[in-house]
Amino acid sequence: MVADGTDGRDGGGDAEVDASGDAEVDASGDPAEGSDSDAAIDAILGAYALKDEGRTGWQLRGVDAPESVAAHTWGVAYLVLALGDRFREDLPGVDLDRALRLAVVHDVAEAETGDVATRADSTADRVDRERKEAVERAVMVDLVGALPDGVRDAWEEYEARETPEAVLVKECDLLDTCLQAVVYERDDRYDPTDGTPEAFAEYDALEEFFATAEPRLRTDAGRALFEQLRERYRGMRD
Repeated sequence: MVADGTDGRDGGGDAEVDASGDAEVDASGDPAEGSDSDAAIDAILGAYALKDEGRTGWQLRGVDAPESVAAHTWGVAYLVLALGDRFREDLPGVDLDRALRLAVVHDVAEAETGDVATRADSTADRVDRERKEAVERAVMVDLVGALPDGVRDAWEEYEARETPEAVLVKECDLLDTCLQAVVYERDDRYDPTDGTPEAFAEYDALEEFFATAEPRLRTDAGRALFEQLRERYRGMRD
């Protein structure tokens, strides 16, 4: 038996069980990497709330079993991968691998704030973007503080909308919503009398989702894809 109380295996002095027996700690007294108290694990568990956080706009419109924020995030990332090359003329030098990193984290703050639906400019329920960003920036301190700086940096880059990658992800964010509207229309997944019908008094069916996206698109490629999606949607309505 060795003097320090370990079993003598290599690395035995790097981590030990604390006095309560609840978790391993390293020599500094902090949770050992890989222990149940690892702050990074706690942060990831917090972000996993996105898997259950429903997208508010669809809920308001009475969509049956609407997608979660995490499902939307997957859609955005998939569009970056599948259609990103179409944006190269509009966004010279765009790095699709980098854009994927931004796509994965672009809505992570909503694990704490919940999803706040962006409304068409013509409605009375427009979101104060500056206030929304301030609230999200504050909760990001807790959500990703224990994670590598690259996670927060990717989110900040997306919010700034200054790089080709951030613009691409925002275009795909808007287009994903239009694609989802096509899916819900095709599958007859909503009842306009359910949800909160008065919130959509100015628009028929799912038209507001297209009205919200259209003025926010910044590229020719994004606008061309948008027109295709709106044409498909309206063809289903005829």
